[in-house]
Amino acid sequence: MQKFVLKKILLILAILLAVFFSISFYLQAKLISLYNGQESQIILDRTGKIIATLPNSKGYYAYYVDSLPKELTDLLIKKEDRFFYYHPGFNPISMIQAGLTRFGMNNRKASSAITQQLTKILLGNELDRNIKNKIIETIYAVALEIFHTKEEILTMYTNSLYLGNSSQGIYQASQMYFKVPPELLSHAQFLQLLATISSPSSSNPLKQVNEEVARNLGKRLEINSDKLTFVNQDEVKTNISEFRPIKTSYFEISSFLKNQNIQTNKTTIDIELTKKIREIVKRNIDELKVYGANNASAIIISIPDNEILALIGSPDPDSLEETYKIDILNQARPIGSTIKPFIYLKAFEKNLRPYTLVDDREYKYMTAIGFPLYPKNYDFDYRGIVTLHYALSNSLNVPSVKVLEWLGLEQFYDFLTDDLAFNPVQDLGEYQLGIALGSLEMKAIDLAKYFTIFANKGILKNLKITDSPNEEKSIADEKYIQLVNKIISDRKTGIEQFSIKSELNLSQSNYALKTGTSRDFRDSWIIGFTPDFLVLVWVGNADNSPTEKVSGQIGAGRIWHEIMELLFNTQYNKKTALDFNLLHKFENQDNIEYGLIQDNYEKYKNLLLDEDESIILLPHQNDTFFLEETIQIILRAKESVEWSVNNIYSDTGTETIFTPKKSGNYIIKAETKTGRTETVSVQILD
Repeated sequence: MQKFVLKKILLILAILLAVFFSISFYLQAKLISLYNGQESQIILDRTGKIIATLPNSKGYYAYYVDSLPKELTDLLIKKEDRFFYYHPGFNPISMIQAGLTRFGMNNRKASSAITQQLTKILLGNELDRNIKNKIIETIYAVALEIFHTKEEILTMYTNSLYLGNSSQGIYQASQMYFKVPPELLSHAQFLQLLATISSPSSSNPLKQVNEEVARNLGKRLEINSDKLTFVNQDEVKTNISEFRPIKTSYFEISSFLKNQNIQTNKTTIDIELTKKIREIVKRNIDELKVYGANNASAIIISIPDNEILALIGSPDPDSLEETYKIDILNQARPIGSTIKPFIYLKAFEKNLRPYTLVDDREYKYMTAIGFPLYPKNYDFDYRGIVTLHYALSNSLNVPSVKVLEWLGLEQFYDFLTDDLAFNPVQDLGEYQLGIALGSLEMKAIDLAKYFTIFANKGILKNLKITDSPNEEKSIADEKYIQLVNKIISDRKTGIEQFSIKSELNLSQSNYALKTGTSRDFRDSWIIGFTPDFLVLVWVGNADNSPTEKVSGQIGAGRIWHEIMELLFNTQYNKKTALDFNLLHKFENQDNIEYGLIQDNYEKYKNLLLDEDESIILLPHQNDTFFLEETIQIILRAKESVEWSVNNIYSDTGTETIFTPKKSGNYIIKAETKTGRTETVSVQILD
């Protein structure tokens, strides 16, 4: 009977012990999770250099280390918990003293053991001191002691201590207050940090009282503090002003990580390259301010892996200028003519070619809201019949509108949303043909990503900031990519628009580019690449105000030129040649034009002209004019025609003047020598 009772007691004890250990394991695991979650994210560049230390959930900066100088930890233990190595997580004598003091039976101040202090910090009970919390903290402390060594607990404690000014942990505080790691601290600095523990807000080294508290602490710890030299307030203030746990200059990187929901330490960023590029951006934007351009951004991508080397969302985030706190890389802006290579790419897939002819003249289009649209070129001039190669090289607007119209808006909308996975600011139907005129809005970070398809042979990849595998998606056949690249790498054909001497000309020839300028010169863009890297630059104003005619060439172009030349002298430049092996040459009147070997040259050459069989260029169908004494309506045709107004002969030729005498509706008719006719109706209002 006694054996049975004994076995039963032992079983109960075993069960209780198992339950105790299970609960203890759960409690310590919770503390460890809280501890790990409070370590700041340390962002490193591709070479292992620290870019930034991000604040934790408490808003503190915590850089965890595995060890500290023994002399420092010995002093810490002597100050906070002399019996740390001998108790199970709490000091019974100290707790009894605290209880007696509470009931007025003792006046000796008692303090929590180090393990209890650690649990208090991790549980977030620093400001809520009551018996219930102290009991809970003691239970947690015992659980922690069961599964972890004293050295592990001490390490967690020294990494978790709050020491004022958003600094958590002795290592972080040492760097911030004294600009040295703990190993290089003096005895006086040891004491100044230890003096901070009890009152981190009121007695940290920034406060005048810190030295007095530190000296008294030295006496209590049996250190002759009279012979020590303490760091004064002014020195500490200088140290803190020069020390930034997170470099705001690299806020774009943390912003990208946050937007992409990426948790990582090692990044693909080249921090030294980033510094040089920011200097280029800041210097140039300072010069461009006289033209009303105050902001700039840039992104540099390594090809073919789409690794981000540098992110510049602001010329100087540390500046007091309000707009310099904005990361422009993530602001949707009208992208101007940088959209044109995408339009031409899709058109080339439908048999248009660089040698295809287009009539660069005035056209009338009706918008969705019923107003007429007359596309204009950048210089308000028309050039007549030109090739698409010439049109894209010189960034002509009117041919781009004709190409987009021929391609079909819905097809291009599908390309943007389905193939590129672009999420527009507003419904694409709101833009219509205005897309070809530069009205489409897009974030710089997205535009750079999409443009990499021209550098990556038609393959779309995500922009990488870690070494994780990348997804790939085929967007276009390489031969059509080569057709576009052949045009945007041709600096000679674009001389008319961009001149012989230009920021677009570089010391190497293996590059392609596209500029862009939005309405009222609010946005200046340039995107260029070699097969080794891509550089996007934007210049404008964060508040969307216009600049004083800062175009893509003279605005963003200046910065882009310097960045490209800088990259030419780095390890990222492999001098890889642009590939045009899939293209075929067609000789035409002493010119060499490019297409594909299977092309029906004559058919493809005239596809756009065959589509446009109109005779009358001016006026347009349903144009309205007001009757005035000086009214003169220009009648213009593509070739010499016989003009008549309301069936009354008027004149013969490609252009004439019609002067109406009264209001009403008029039928303008043009007849060619071959008998083709066309009529348009115009209205004259009083």
